[in-house]
Amino acid sequence: MRKILNFGSLNADYVYTVDHIVRGGETISSSRMQVFPGGKGLNQSIALARAGLSVFHAGLVGTDGDFLLETLQKDGIDTRFVGQLDMKSGHTVIQVDSGAQNAILLFGGSNRAITEEYADGVLAHFSAGDLLLVQNEISALPHIIRRAREIGMEIWLNPSPMDAGALACDLSAVSVFLVNEVEGEQLTGTTDPEEILNRMTARYPNAATVLTLGGAGAWYARGEARAFCPAETVQAVDTTAAGDTFTGYLIRGVLDGLAPQDALRLAAKASAIAVSRPGASPSIPKYEEIQWK
Repeated sequence: MRKILNFGSLNADYVYTVDHIVRGGETISSSRMQVFPGGKGLNQSIALARAGLSVFHAGLVGTDGDFLLETLQKDGIDTRFVGQLDMKSGHTVIQVDSGAQNAILLFGGSNRAITEEYADGVLAHFSAGDLLLVQNEISALPHIIRRAREIGMEIWLNPSPMDAGALACDLSAVSVFLVNEVEGEQLTGTTDPEEILNRMTARYPNAATVLTLGGAGAWYARGEARAFCPAETVQAVDTTAAGDTFTGYLIRGVLDGLAPQDALRLAAKASAIAVSRPGASPSIPKYEEIQWK
Protein backbone atom coordinates (compact mmCIF):
# COMPACT_ATOMS: atom_id res chain seq x y z
CA MET A 1 0.00 0.00 0.00
CA ARG A 2 1.38 3.41 -0.92
CA LYS A 3 2.18 5.67 2.01
CA ILE A 4 1.46 9.40 2.41
CA LEU A 5 4.16 11.60 3.95
CA ASN A 6 3.48 15.23 4.76
CA PHE A 7 6.84 16.88 5.44
CA GLY A 8 5.64 20.18 6.81
CA SER A 9 5.42 22.93 9.38
CA LEU A 10 4.01 22.84 12.89
CA ASN A 11 3.01 26.21 14.34
CA ALA A 12 1.18 27.82 17.21
CA ASP A 13 -1.38 30.22 15.72
CA TYR A 14 -2.07 33.39 17.73
CA VAL A 15 -5.35 34.62 16.25
CA TYR A 16 -6.53 38.18 16.88
CA THR A 17 -10.05 39.33 16.01
CA VAL A 18 -9.96 42.86 14.59
CA ASP A 19 -12.34 45.26 12.88
CA HIS A 20 -9.96 45.62 9.93
CA ILE A 21 -6.47 44.45 9.00
CA VAL A 22 -3.93 46.83 10.53
CA ARG A 23 -2.32 49.31 8.14
CA GLY A 24 1.26 50.61 8.15
CA GLY A 25 1.84 52.98 11.06
CA GLU A 26 -1.53 52.17 12.61
CA THR A 27 -2.27 50.81 16.09
CA ILE A 28 -5.63 49.12 16.67
CA SER A 29 -7.22 47.05 19.42
CA SER A 30 -8.18 43.40 19.16
CA SER A 31 -11.49 42.25 20.58
CA ARG A 32 -10.31 38.69 21.15
CA MET A 33 -7.16 36.55 21.10
CA GLN A 34 -7.14 32.76 20.75
CA VAL A 35 -4.33 30.20 20.43
CA PHE A 36 -4.73 27.28 18.03
CA PRO A 37 -2.43 24.54 16.72
CA GLY A 38 -1.59 25.32 13.11
CA GLY A 39 0.96 25.60 10.35
CA LYS A 40 0.19 24.60 6.78
CA GLY A 41 1.86 21.26 7.39
CA LEU A 42 -0.13 20.41 10.51
CA ASN A 43 -3.39 21.67 9.00
CA GLN A 44 -2.93 19.64 5.85
CA SER A 45 -2.07 16.47 7.78
CA ILE A 46 -5.23 16.90 9.83
CA ALA A 47 -7.24 17.49 6.67
CA LEU A 48 -5.82 14.29 5.18
CA ALA A 49 -6.61 12.34 8.35
CA ARG A 50 -10.14 13.74 8.68
CA ALA A 51 -10.67 12.93 5.01
CA GLY A 52 -10.09 9.31 6.04
CA LEU A 53 -6.50 8.84 4.88
CA SER A 54 -3.56 7.37 6.79
CA VAL A 55 -0.72 9.90 6.95
CA PHE A 56 2.79 10.24 8.37
CA HIS A 57 3.89 13.71 9.45
CA ALA A 58 7.54 14.78 9.48
CA GLY A 59 8.90 18.02 10.90
CA LEU A 60 10.38 19.64 13.98
CA VAL A 61 8.91 21.31 17.06
CA GLY A 62 10.56 23.23 19.89
CA THR A 63 10.33 22.83 23.65
CA ASP A 64 6.91 24.50 23.52
CA GLY A 65 5.58 22.10 20.89
CA ASP A 66 4.11 19.22 22.89
CA PHE A 67 0.56 20.38 22.20
CA LEU A 68 1.28 20.31 18.45
CA LEU A 69 2.32 16.65 18.65
CA GLU A 70 -0.75 15.88 20.75
CA THR A 71 -2.96 17.59 18.18
CA LEU A 72 -1.63 15.37 15.40
CA GLN A 73 -1.92 12.24 17.48
CA LYS A 74 -5.55 12.95 18.42
CA ASP A 75 -6.41 12.58 14.71
CA GLY A 76 -4.47 9.33 14.40
CA ILE A 77 -1.56 10.86 12.49
CA ASP A 78 1.72 8.94 12.74
CA THR A 79 4.27 11.27 14.39
CA ARG A 80 7.29 8.97 14.57
CA PHE A 81 9.15 11.35 12.20
CA VAL A 82 8.49 14.52 14.22
CA GLY A 83 11.57 15.60 16.19
CA GLN A 84 11.95 18.09 19.04
CA LEU A 85 14.70 20.70 19.48
CA ASP A 86 15.76 23.00 22.31
CA MET A 87 14.33 26.14 20.71
CA LYS A 88 11.03 27.86 19.98
CA SER A 89 8.49 26.24 17.68
CA GLY A 90 7.22 28.12 14.68
CA HIS A 91 4.30 30.45 15.24
CA THR A 92 2.03 32.87 13.44
CA VAL A 93 0.27 36.09 14.32
CA ILE A 94 -3.06 36.07 12.47
CA GLN A 95 -5.47 38.98 12.13
CA VAL A 96 -9.06 38.05 11.23
CA ASP A 97 -11.24 41.01 10.26
CA SER A 98 -15.00 41.54 10.39
CA GLY A 99 -15.34 40.13 6.88
CA ALA A 100 -13.49 36.90 7.83
CA GLN A 101 -10.43 37.79 5.76
CA ASN A 102 -7.04 37.24 7.34
CA ALA A 103 -3.47 38.55 7.33
CA ILE A 104 -0.69 36.28 8.61
CA LEU A 105 2.81 37.00 9.98
CA LEU A 106 4.94 33.86 10.13
CA PHE A 107 7.94 33.06 12.37
CA GLY A 108 9.76 29.92 11.25
CA GLY A 109 11.32 28.74 14.53
CA SER A 110 12.04 25.00 14.55
CA ASN A 111 10.44 24.62 11.12
CA ARG A 112 13.53 26.32 9.70
CA ALA A 113 15.94 24.01 11.55
CA ILE A 114 15.32 20.97 9.33
CA THR A 115 18.62 19.76 7.88
CA GLU A 116 19.35 17.66 4.81
CA GLU A 117 20.59 14.88 7.10
CA TYR A 118 17.33 14.88 9.05
CA ALA A 119 15.33 14.83 5.82
CA ASP A 120 17.36 11.90 4.48
CA GLY A 121 16.66 9.93 7.65
CA VAL A 122 12.93 10.43 7.19
CA LEU A 123 12.80 9.76 3.45
CA ALA A 124 14.76 6.51 3.89
CA HIS A 125 11.52 4.99 5.18
CA PHE A 126 9.60 5.67 1.94
CA SER A 127 9.60 4.12 -1.51
CA ALA A 128 8.75 4.68 -5.16
CA GLY A 129 5.06 5.41 -5.62
CA ASP A 130 4.56 6.84 -2.13
CA LEU A 131 3.07 10.34 -2.00
CA LEU A 132 4.98 13.32 -0.60
CA LEU A 133 3.13 16.52 0.28
CA VAL A 134 5.25 19.60 0.97
CA GLN A 135 4.75 23.31 1.52
CA ASN A 136 7.32 26.13 1.77
CA GLU A 137 7.27 26.75 5.53
CA ILE A 138 10.26 24.48 6.27
CA SER A 139 13.98 24.53 5.51
CA ALA A 140 15.79 22.04 3.24
CA LEU A 141 12.85 21.98 0.81
CA PRO A 142 14.99 21.85 -2.38
CA HIS A 143 16.85 18.84 -0.97
CA ILE A 144 13.65 17.10 0.14
CA ILE A 145 12.14 17.45 -3.33
CA ARG A 146 15.33 16.33 -5.06
CA ARG A 147 15.70 13.27 -2.84
CA ALA A 148 12.02 12.37 -3.17
CA ARG A 149 12.36 12.47 -6.94
CA GLU A 150 15.36 10.13 -6.77
CA ILE A 151 13.28 7.72 -4.68
CA GLY A 152 10.41 7.92 -7.18
CA MET A 153 7.80 9.47 -4.92
CA GLU A 154 4.79 11.38 -6.26
CA ILE A 155 5.37 15.00 -5.17
CA TRP A 156 2.54 17.43 -4.37
CA LEU A 157 3.78 20.99 -3.78
CA ASN A 158 1.93 23.88 -2.17
CA PRO A 159 4.61 26.62 -2.61
CA SER A 160 3.36 28.87 0.17
CA PRO A 161 4.73 31.30 1.13
CA MET A 162 6.20 31.88 -2.32
CA ASP A 163 9.80 33.10 -2.05
CA ALA A 164 13.29 32.44 -3.36
CA GLY A 165 13.37 29.15 -1.45
CA ALA A 166 10.44 27.77 -3.42
CA LEU A 167 11.95 28.93 -6.70
CA ALA A 168 15.25 27.22 -5.78
CA CYS A 169 13.48 23.85 -5.91
CA ASP A 170 13.58 21.61 -8.97
CA LEU A 171 9.97 22.29 -9.91
CA SER A 172 10.18 19.85 -12.82
CA ALA A 173 10.07 17.10 -10.17
CA VAL A 174 6.61 18.12 -9.00
CA SER A 175 3.62 15.93 -9.86
CA VAL A 176 0.88 18.32 -8.71
CA PHE A 177 1.10 22.05 -8.01
CA LEU A 178 -1.39 23.48 -5.51
CA VAL A 179 -1.42 27.27 -5.93
CA ASN A 180 -3.69 30.22 -5.26
CA GLU A 181 -3.95 33.21 -7.59
CA VAL A 182 -1.08 35.08 -5.90
CA GLU A 183 1.28 32.09 -6.13
CA GLY A 184 0.11 31.43 -9.67
CA GLU A 185 1.06 34.98 -10.64
CA GLN A 186 4.44 34.69 -8.94
CA LEU A 187 5.19 31.49 -10.85
CA THR A 188 3.96 32.66 -14.25
CA GLY A 189 3.98 36.47 -14.33
CA THR A 190 0.29 36.79 -15.16
CA THR A 191 -2.88 37.41 -13.16
CA ASP A 192 -5.25 35.85 -15.68
CA PRO A 193 -6.36 32.41 -14.40
CA GLU A 194 -6.60 30.84 -17.84
CA GLU A 195 -3.14 32.10 -18.77
CA ILE A 196 -1.70 30.90 -15.43
CA LEU A 197 -2.92 27.40 -16.27
CA ASN A 198 -1.64 27.61 -19.84
CA ARG A 199 1.81 28.71 -18.76
CA MET A 200 2.05 26.15 -15.97
CA THR A 201 1.10 23.25 -18.24
CA ALA A 202 3.50 24.45 -20.93
CA ARG A 203 6.35 24.85 -18.47
CA TYR A 204 5.66 21.65 -16.52
CA PRO A 205 4.02 19.27 -19.04
CA ASN A 206 4.23 16.23 -16.76
CA ALA A 207 2.48 17.93 -13.84
CA ALA A 208 -1.08 18.89 -12.97
CA THR A 209 -1.87 22.36 -11.65
CA VAL A 210 -4.71 23.10 -9.24
CA LEU A 211 -5.47 26.82 -9.06
CA THR A 212 -7.71 28.01 -6.23
CA LEU A 213 -9.45 31.38 -6.60
CA GLY A 214 -11.24 31.77 -3.27
CA GLY A 215 -14.86 32.66 -3.82
CA ALA A 216 -14.41 32.36 -7.58
CA GLY A 217 -13.85 28.59 -7.42
CA ALA A 218 -10.96 26.35 -8.45
CA TRP A 219 -9.41 24.99 -11.64
CA TYR A 220 -7.58 21.76 -12.49
CA ALA A 221 -5.28 21.59 -15.50
CA ARG A 222 -3.12 18.86 -16.96
CA GLY A 223 -1.98 19.11 -20.55
CA GLU A 224 -4.99 20.21 -22.57
CA ALA A 225 -7.50 18.95 -19.99
CA ARG A 226 -9.32 21.49 -17.83
CA ALA A 227 -11.88 21.12 -15.03
CA PHE A 228 -13.60 23.84 -13.00
CA CYS A 229 -15.61 23.81 -9.78
CA PRO A 230 -17.38 26.87 -8.36
CA ALA A 231 -16.97 27.73 -4.70
CA GLU A 232 -19.75 26.90 -2.26
CA THR A 233 -21.87 29.79 -0.97
CA VAL A 234 -21.49 29.98 2.81
CA GLN A 235 -21.36 32.53 5.62
CA ALA A 236 -17.62 32.75 6.31
CA VAL A 237 -16.33 33.11 9.86
CA ASP A 238 -12.59 32.45 9.39
CA THR A 239 -10.85 31.54 6.12
CA THR A 240 -7.51 30.58 7.72
CA ALA A 241 -7.52 26.83 6.94
CA ALA A 242 -9.63 26.89 3.78
CA GLY A 243 -6.77 26.11 1.41
CA ASP A 244 -5.32 23.42 3.67
CA THR A 245 -8.70 21.71 3.97
CA PHE A 246 -9.05 21.89 0.19
CA THR A 247 -5.65 20.22 -0.24
CA GLY A 248 -6.38 17.29 2.08
CA TYR A 249 -9.74 16.52 0.54
CA LEU A 250 -8.49 16.96 -3.01
CA ILE A 251 -5.85 14.31 -2.36
CA ARG A 252 -8.56 12.02 -0.94
CA GLY A 253 -10.60 12.51 -4.11
CA VAL A 254 -7.67 11.85 -6.42
CA LEU A 255 -6.59 8.74 -4.51
CA ASP A 256 -10.18 7.51 -4.68
CA GLY A 257 -9.94 7.73 -8.47
CA LEU A 258 -12.47 10.52 -8.85
CA ALA A 259 -12.56 12.59 -12.02
CA PRO A 260 -10.83 15.98 -11.51
CA GLN A 261 -14.11 17.93 -11.35
CA ASP A 262 -15.53 15.58 -8.72
CA ALA A 263 -12.33 15.75 -6.67
CA LEU A 264 -12.51 19.55 -6.82
CA ARG A 265 -16.14 19.45 -5.74
CA LEU A 266 -15.37 17.24 -2.73
CA ALA A 267 -12.59 19.64 -1.72
CA ALA A 268 -14.83 22.68 -2.18
CA LYS A 269 -17.55 21.18 0.02
CA ALA A 270 -15.03 20.49 2.78
CA SER A 271 -13.54 23.99 2.54
CA ALA A 272 -17.00 25.56 2.80
CA ILE A 273 -17.52 23.85 6.14
CA ALA A 274 -14.06 24.90 7.35
CA VAL A 275 -14.58 28.61 6.66
CA SER A 276 -17.87 28.57 8.57
CA ARG A 277 -15.98 27.72 11.78
CA PRO A 278 -13.31 29.60 13.79
CA GLY A 279 -9.68 28.54 13.99
CA ALA A 280 -7.39 26.64 11.66
CA SER A 281 -7.16 22.91 12.42
CA PRO A 282 -10.27 22.88 14.69
CA SER A 283 -12.39 24.03 11.73
CA ILE A 284 -11.49 21.13 9.42
CA PRO A 285 -14.44 18.76 8.96
CA LYS A 286 -14.46 14.97 9.00
CA TYR A 287 -15.30 13.05 5.84
CA GLU A 288 -18.68 11.89 7.12
CA GLU A 289 -19.76 15.55 7.42
CA ILE A 290 -19.34 16.14 3.69
CA GLN A 291 -22.54 15.82 1.64
CA TRP A 292 -21.13 16.01 -1.87
CA LYS A 293 -22.36 13.07 -3.98
